[in-house]
Amino acid sequence: MGTRLEGRVALVTGGASGIGRASALAFAGEGATVVVADVDQLAGAETVRAVNEAGGTARFVSYDVTKSDEVAAMVADVIAAYGRLDCAHNNAGTSGSTAFTVDYPEAEWDRVMALNLRSVFLCMKHEIPPMVEQGAGAIVNTSSGAGLMGFAGLPAYVASKHGVVGLTRATALEYVKAGIRVNAVCPGSTRTPMLEAFMGGDPAMEKMMARSAPIGRLGDPSEIAAAVVWLCTDDASFVVGHAFAVDGGAVIQ
Repeated sequence: MGTRLEGRVALVTGGASGIGRASALAFAGEGATVVVADVDQLAGAETVRAVNEAGGTARFVSYDVTKSDEVAAMVADVIAAYGRLDCAHNNAGTSGSTAFTVDYPEAEWDRVMALNLRSVFLCMKHEIPPMVEQGAGAIVNTSSGAGLMGFAGLPAYVASKHGVVGLTRATALEYVKAGIRVNAVCPGSTRTPMLEAFMGGDPAMEKMMARSAPIGRLGDPSEIAAAVVWLCTDDASFVVGHAFAVDGGAVIQ
């Protein structure tokens, strides 16, 4: 167990599985008290169990991060329980359907935008005020390699993740002098339940995804979580508004 975040409180949205679960474990591993937020109550409880079994401290809350009143209640819940909020990993998201732009269903576009982009906006809207009041805080938003590059057939996902990067940069400039650092992490193809569902158990698809990065393999959620947590520690005190690619070299090839 590390101590870089000892005494601090971290909120992780989309914490029931994948990168969110790994992030919760990594925050706890550095001494933070972790609040795991997700709509999946069973899987969220499993994340909390994993954190507690590893020697950390975590609790689960269930809120819909696409709804402003629920996000406000989520942050109020954290403040009521712990009196502060030091770190936030706004991670909830979805890959959405696969279709070219002309054929993309409008309802699906709205769903992906709500979960991938609106939720990040709402989370920061409500997370930042208590951080301003305490004079410090660190926020990491989950974008994607698709927030730095284009991919045919995923217009909503690509647009939403580019939006996360832009929103991160704008907000970082707005609140850096208040002591709040806002950054984004841009994972490459990472072995999460979302990616597994996208690949559909097709070995050829997995091989293609692995070859998309020069490193020649899929990422592990713990590798993304390590970057998220580092961005929230004092070791990253000079890092502001950065879109941190953790992708095995995919965006530079």
